[in-house]
Amino acid sequence: MRKLKYAILGLINRKPMTGYDLMIEFDKALASFWHAKHSQIYPELKKLTNENLITYETVIQGEKLEKKVYTITEKGKQELRKWILRDEPLEPTPKDVFRLRAYFIELMTKDEIIQQFTAQLEKHQKKLAVLQSAMKNLLETKDISNVISEEFGDYIVLKGAIMREQAYVDWLNECLAAVRKSDQK
Repeated sequence: MRKLKYAILGLINRKPMTGYDLMIEFDKALASFWHAKHSQIYPELKKLTNENLITYETVIQGEKLEKKVYTITEKGKQELRKWILRDEPLEPTPKDVFRLRAYFIELMTKDEIIQQFTAQLEKHQKKLAVLQSAMKNLLETKDISNVISEEFGDYIVLKGAIMREQAYVDWLNECLAAVRKSDQK
């Protein structure tokens, strides 16, 4: 299944967008739970256009620069809604390279373990701080009281990302505490 297809349809359903606008959304609004590369977005836009799920209008920006502004078609809206209501099995557990390394912890010294886990903790604490800042900004600038709104969707997904990062930070702290307490060198 082409999951990127539905991410793009959902974004364009919210408002007409250029390919560049979509890249910005993937880098900012969706970054806490989904990513797509430039090299993936444009081919998918072409497929969606060929399937009559989106259309585009070419507009001139400046003197010569042409850009395509994409809008969703009625057929695209129907397909998006059908996908949103579909019940699917759980996805496989996402790959986590750090946890894979931690699984083979016996190959590290105590100092190396502390170094690895501390570095990882710092990264996740920074990520958590960014997410918490985004939440603060969202709550200060948007009304999330309407559960059937873009703003509420943004809120619940961001809340989930914060909870995920907090759980990772908690796990790293527990691991570090256990390692520091141990007698091994």
